[in-house]
Amino acid sequence: MVPEEARLRVVIVGAGLSGIATAISAALSGHSVEVIEQAKELAEVGAGLQITPNASRLLQYWKLPESLWEAAAEPTKLTVHRYSGKVLAHDDAFDKGIRAKYNAPFVDLHRVDLQQSLYKRAQDLGVTFHLGERIEKIDFETTTVHSVAGKCFEGDLIVAADGLWSKCREAFVGKKDEPLPTGDLAYRIVLTADQISDPDLKSLVENPECHFWIGPGAHAVGYSLRGGQMYNIVLLVPDNLPPGVSKQSGSVDEMKELFVGWDPILNKFLTYVETVDKWKLMHHGEMENWVNDKSNLVFIGDACHPMLPYLAQGANSSLEDGAVLGLLLGHMTNKTQLPSILRVYESLRKARGEAIVRETFKQRHDFHMQDGEEQEKRDQLFLSQLGKEIKGAFPSRWTCPEVQPWLYGYDAIKEVEKAVAQNPDVFAKAKASKSPRSYCTIL
Repeated sequence: MVPEEARLRVVIVGAGLSGIATAISAALSGHSVEVIEQAKELAEVGAGLQITPNASRLLQYWKLPESLWEAAAEPTKLTVHRYSGKVLAHDDAFDKGIRAKYNAPFVDLHRVDLQQSLYKRAQDLGVTFHLGERIEKIDFETTTVHSVAGKCFEGDLIVAADGLWSKCREAFVGKKDEPLPTGDLAYRIVLTADQISDPDLKSLVENPECHFWIGPGAHAVGYSLRGGQMYNIVLLVPDNLPPGVSKQSGSVDEMKELFVGWDPILNKFLTYVETVDKWKLMHHGEMENWVNDKSNLVFIGDACHPMLPYLAQGANSSLEDGAVLGLLLGHMTNKTQLPSILRVYESLRKARGEAIVRETFKQRHDFHMQDGEEQEKRDQLFLSQLGKEIKGAFPSRWTCPEVQPWLYGYDAIKEVEKAVAQNPDVFAKAKASKSPRSYCTIL
């Protein structure tokens, strides 16, 4: 817990996973935290998330309720298929191997279950939430966020956790900064076990595994949720949404047509789909800085490093961001340290976040190869390692012995401890600072 003279008023814009993770981490460090969210309620929307050990260890550290783990599905196997169904890679002890290597599990969760668990934990820690508040502007001179409804939220630090369409990012750069299309879109599907009558498919749902199907210009992933009571399918295909449209109701027939000739198992699952939405996959260029000149605004999550879902690291890296920021703020002894601490945060997180973004595009390349010579070489590499301990670079980063440890072995808690030890000047006791003048009522 920080001493009273170092206690910050932290204003977080956005109650997504990154925002609530930061709220929990900062509150555990002893700071006063309030979260502003434009949605009127944290509604039960969304689909599946793959929570890898770099993030699951944080959920354990934050002591999220046991009900979250009961709602998880831990895949015992991971298989990569050629789009025809042929097995290219297979790990039949995936869960055991992950726990042994990283001392934390790989679990599949419904986004709602994770968000609600984080929300409840944050509330228990005294975090205040202001729902239904759309941001109009930010006054960096007074560290104040103004809402469209005329309310103002003043603090010592504003955390931009407002995602891909970040208003904070616009305020920071001083102009519209809309995300760019990646050329892909996602069909997101959630089926319940009760919907599925086929006994073979039902067994796949009830006995959690993770399956990828990779093909020309597209791929699909399927995994269980809620202890084997639901099945999540994501279909990643070329984007045909109109410019400026980020989400639209999709045609089930059009979706099925894209996967004619693919694995019969995948197509059987698709016969149970009644309605589906299409989501344009977007990204941003790299930001020069994640902290403003006044050191009263800092970026986290999709607001600064949105990424393709091809390594399932969007949510996981956002949780890392929140953990690192909150833990670093827990080492404050005086408010004058804030600018230096934010620069340490940026140095710890910016390079990693942007490197993961680049790696997702590499995974798209390796999973979306058109049939031909390059694809045949890829498949030969896959098959040369099938049934063996994988060595060297591998087309599926999910089991690649070079990329997987870099992703899953990251321990935000230890990284912060290391950074504090390496930066004694930053974290030494500093002189007392005067409290900033208050320009509006803090709500």
